[in-house]
Amino acid sequence: MTTELRRLRNYIGGEFKDAADGRTTEVVNPATGEAYATAPLSGQADVDAAMAAAAAAFPAWRDTTPSERQKALLKIADAFEARADELVAAESENTGKPLGLTASEELPPMVDQIRFFAGAARLLEGRSAGEYMDGMTSIVRREPVGVCAQVAPWNYPMMMAVWKFAPAIAAGNTVVLKPSDTTPASTVLMAEIIDSVLPKGVFNVICGDRETGKAMVEHSTPAMASITGSVRAGMQVAESASKDVKRVHLELGGKAPVVVFQDADISKAVEDIAVAGYFNAGQDCTAATRVLVHESIHDEFVSALAKAASDTKTGQPDDEDVLYGPLNNPNQLRQVAGFIERLPAHAKVEAGGHQVGEKGYFYAPTVVSGLKQDDEIIQNEVFGPVITVQSFTDEAQALEYANGVEFALASSVWTKDHGRAMRMSKNLDFGCVWINTHIPLVAEMPHGGFKKSGYGKDLSAYGFEDYTRIKHVMTSLDG
Repeated sequence: MTTELRRLRNYIGGEFKDAADGRTTEVVNPATGEAYATAPLSGQADVDAAMAAAAAAFPAWRDTTPSERQKALLKIADAFEARADELVAAESENTGKPLGLTASEELPPMVDQIRFFAGAARLLEGRSAGEYMDGMTSIVRREPVGVCAQVAPWNYPMMMAVWKFAPAIAAGNTVVLKPSDTTPASTVLMAEIIDSVLPKGVFNVICGDRETGKAMVEHSTPAMASITGSVRAGMQVAESASKDVKRVHLELGGKAPVVVFQDADISKAVEDIAVAGYFNAGQDCTAATRVLVHESIHDEFVSALAKAASDTKTGQPDDEDVLYGPLNNPNQLRQVAGFIERLPAHAKVEAGGHQVGEKGYFYAPTVVSGLKQDDEIIQNEVFGPVITVQSFTDEAQALEYANGVEFALASSVWTKDHGRAMRMSKNLDFGCVWINTHIPLVAEMPHGGFKKSGYGKDLSAYGFEDYTRIKHVMTSLDG
């Protein structure tokens, strides 16, 4: 008996539509490896239609008052909360994530972030008016940039969609959002929920692959392109956007150093780092996957971390005892496995290092020690449930190793020495430094990195301002 696949559709100008040429792609549940839906494989005609809808809706949405935009976003947050079970189920089918953890760790912050940007909508302030030239008064206006082309990743499809559309819409922009081709289901459901709140064309969703995203970024309509994804994808977006000088917002890869000094609470550090490294199968650009440990506690730490890895469980979404589910797709499984297969002779796999089960894309929680700074697995993003461990001799070497990669998104320091913690936070070349913790995020604080981790901020007032432009208005006092 063949199970009929669910049909997902684009959401353009307030209507759900198939791709103009009828092309589709299958969507696979990574926990089973089986297709459960089809989604449009959108082409140029679909991108044109979505951009036209967003452009047509922009003047009226731009001219809404901040309080009207706030009210709309608050309604969306309430609606997401009311349909939380549906969203969690769609996200779990998208990604294979545990249902319980998705409901407790992703849905609540996502709703909170929408409410934060609803409040931010009413705080679009410029500097006060003033006379900086005789007989002239100057004022500064903050305005929406226009249509925003946004591409979301597959690791947190729902939450990253929120990080994209909420600040853009709060600032008075209109949006064309593309989810990853492997995880469109929850974003399409979001569009269904949002349909009853926003005017037609303010929020549009088109499904598709890399070529669809490329067509969006290269389109002449958007004033801004925003992507969360790989460094390679970010570089391609920046290059494409440069041809007509679009604004670009890039949140790319990470290789977070986790620096553990000899005075750290080892048991707490191991427990927290294991969770921060393996949560979401390590498919997080801030994941605690590159640990640097002082040589005096290295062996003790590695032994404890290997035990924590062995105690960590991966499995099906409905299993309440699992910390994480599968990798997102077979390519990602091959990538993670390839890093382990290519380990140099001096490396040692302390735990894991293998696929789990024959169904789905599960990989065991893994610890690798004995690594050198120039090893492939240290320099490149694995994006899987793999924690590497290196030893260091002193603070200077810890900083050298920590900063010695091309990524610069997030980091953490584990020590009881306040002065050392402050020195490290000053000198670590990363957009975020956690002290004696790793991975908590709040809507009020900015998220974004340096170097090849991209530029621009998500969350916070800084992320909100990224979706605005500044205009100087000067008027003569002589009338």
